[in-house]
Amino acid sequence: MSTSLSTDVLIVGGGVAGLWLNARLRQQGYSTVLLERGALGGGQSIKSQGIIHGGTKYALHGALTGASEAIADMPRRWREAIAGTGELDLGGVRLLSDAHYLWSPGTLAGNLTSFFASKAVRSRVEQVKGDALPPALQNSRFKGKVYRLSELVLDVPSLIARLAQLAGDSLMAATRIEPLHEGEELVGLTVDGIAIRAQRIVLNAGAGNAELLASLGLDQPAMQRRPLHMVIVKSVNLKPLYAHCLGGGTKPRVTVTSHPASDGRWVWYLGGDLAEADGVARAPEAQIEAARRELADLVPWIDLSDAQWATLRVERAEPAQSNQVRPDNAFLAEQGRLLVGWPTKLALAPDFSDRVEAALRNDGIHPLPHAPLPALPRPPLARPFWEELLP
Repeated sequence: MSTSLSTDVLIVGGGVAGLWLNARLRQQGYSTVLLERGALGGGQSIKSQGIIHGGTKYALHGALTGASEAIADMPRRWREAIAGTGELDLGGVRLLSDAHYLWSPGTLAGNLTSFFASKAVRSRVEQVKGDALPPALQNSRFKGKVYRLSELVLDVPSLIARLAQLAGDSLMAATRIEPLHEGEELVGLTVDGIAIRAQRIVLNAGAGNAELLASLGLDQPAMQRRPLHMVIVKSVNLKPLYAHCLGGGTKPRVTVTSHPASDGRWVWYLGGDLAEADGVARAPEAQIEAARRELADLVPWIDLSDAQWATLRVERAEPAQSNQVRPDNAFLAEQGRLLVGWPTKLALAPDFSDRVEAALRNDGIHPLPHAPLPALPRPPLARPFWEELLP
């Protein structure tokens, strides 16, 4: 292989946002190379619950917030892509559920009453009953209320695989990534001894951005980490459920998504408040016990005596915010040829791409002629974590 290459845009980070951006730029005629030091989607993407949020869960105090409005159009854009009629052709990606649900285990109380009374929120939800309930809640002992959201849930492994297909020959497995300068100017990156020059370099490596910025002698933009302690349970008695279980506060008590395991059983992946502050502080055994109690209280009709349990610690990497609040949008900062960003949420991958594309247009960056890429070492696809933890 040649010891030097050139491309229009060099992307570092093969999660869903990086792969989406790569596919969009290639579609517009740009030459790209995407670098990944591990498995494609193997960081935050594969650990996502696959929910394409439309913002409703960020309005649990009874009003739409900046976060809820910023993300409101994402389900439409993803639906069109899944149907093969959108900005990318994601035909073949498995749709786990056409809707996500809000689930109240009993009488609505406190500020949740104002949530359902809100005119803005009413337009986004509808109550479902009887046979329209999610399969796991279709039991005579269920006395709660369920509201359907127009938010879809995707099978993330199939999404990663499809985006990798759209990447063609542009993916490159990398071990050592170093800055490439000409004089004082950053002109590219040296990857395992190969100098890759580019008009623009996009750092989108999640938690890896901090290390990459340090190698460039930069400490801005700053990054924050938001830890989660998720719970995974597999049982022959589980049925599909995709829902936020509402508590008495402004966060879901627990968020459940369901994923098909290779042995035919369903895996429930549990997040929400269960996985946040108190959950992060618990040891795995204590976190599993807390999840057992939650499910025994919320779905006591499900027999989990055969269940397998595990936990998964996740580090959400985001741009630093005051008081570590969640960012409302995808984030992008420009420093010369360098663009540094975090999508902040799976659903916002198209928004992140919009921001990079706008930066290229504003800077007058257009596709240039480049020699065809040689055969590059291709990174593997990330395996579903539940197959590793609950074989």
